[in-house]
Amino acid sequence: MAFVISQSASYFWPVQVEIPTDGGRFEKHTFDAEFKRLPQSRIEEIMQAVVGSTMSDRDVVVEVMVGWKGVADAGTELLWSENNRDTILEIPLVGASIIKAWMKSLSGGREKN
Repeated sequence: MAFVISQSASYFWPVQVEIPTDGGRFEKHTFDAEFKRLPQSRIEEIMQAVVGSTMSDRDVVVEVMVGWKGVADAGTELLWSENNRDTILEIPLVGASIIKAWMKSLSGGREKN
């Protein structure tokens, strides 16, 4: 298959969130995040900003995530909006899980050490 230079503006990638629960256990939840397809130069800037602690998890998510599928609240699907994004980012570990999924999507599906 030939490599096509023009790509879609975004893509969906699975996110797994593990939320602490009673008894030292975690509940696993998944949804699909829609990530903006950024140029390599901007990805490198973001990575440097994260390493240099000048960009928070929230800042990264705000820049790279533009939608989702499979997020619900009390059994009702929660539609994507900036306000709803901000709501889920208040849940501990969600932002880090989104960033982990984004970085995995950029590493050819392999996690970096």
